[in-house]
Amino acid sequence: MGAYNRRVPDQFAAIDSSTRYCAVFGHPIGHSASPAMHNAALAQLALNWKYLAFDVHPDHLAEAIAGARRMKFIGLNLTVPHKLLALKMVDSLDDSARVWGAVNTICFEAKGANGEWLQLANFTELPEEIRSRGFNTDADAIIRSIQEDLGLKLAGAQVLLLGAGGAGRVAALKLASENISGLYLVNRTASKAESLAAEITKRFSPVKVTVGYPKESVDLLLNATSLGLKSDDAFPVDRSKFDVRSARAVYDMIYRPAETPLLKAAREAGCRSANGIGMLLYQGARALEIWTGRAAPLELMRSALVKNIYGS
Repeated sequence: MGAYNRRVPDQFAAIDSSTRYCAVFGHPIGHSASPAMHNAALAQLALNWKYLAFDVHPDHLAEAIAGARRMKFIGLNLTVPHKLLALKMVDSLDDSARVWGAVNTICFEAKGANGEWLQLANFTELPEEIRSRGFNTDADAIIRSIQEDLGLKLAGAQVLLLGAGGAGRVAALKLASENISGLYLVNRTASKAESLAAEITKRFSPVKVTVGYPKESVDLLLNATSLGLKSDDAFPVDRSKFDVRSARAVYDMIYRPAETPLLKAAREAGCRSANGIGMLLYQGARALEIWTGRAAPLELMRSALVKNIYGS
């Protein structure tokens, strides 16, 4: 009898045949705090939904998205390294994904009575014809977090950005749209940084873009790489080419560990610094609003994140 008579944990008690699902796909995914944030919000909104996390290899991303659609998931979040890949894997792109060139949120939709596409949250009986629509909620989230957590005015700022992948690309384009004066791009593959620099120069011509490290100080050093997620990762800055003390403020998109080696170096250097918890919060809140059509319980989500990441 033993195991079968144990009390079912509260978080699983409501799961039944009508439970709907959202999820985050990433590779790796073990660091993700998104389930803690979203499940707290879903409970507050009294929705019979659950939010899950799956490690999906990039080679299987298209299959995983198709599987989620077939199983009538409400929506998905995408993290490293899927944000660029997903652009060609969704049925439709929202303007946010088209403008910033990456997808971090997918909403599954079906046709309503008048033929318009609606979120699955609008349907009691879920239809068979479902499409995937890609959004980007990262761009606004990173700017809001930088401004709030670092108290930094971006107009006219000089920025050193590490990484030109999905998150880095979005950050670079959004920063350029905020009228920064100079942007230095550093990426492991130089050609990717050069391609991004050319795009920024074409779209936001007043911004001076340089591939490589600056010789002078910058207002902001932003890490958009995954270096710092693992304890044995290399330091994301080439110390022979740039001293962290030459940055007035440092932002690391990584939020777990809460203090990466980069942020530790920034603290010891006396720089203003912040991790990516604010970005995670704001992009997640916007994703939830896209899926539900309702306002996200922002402060509850913030509290859930803080508890999950900091343990208090």
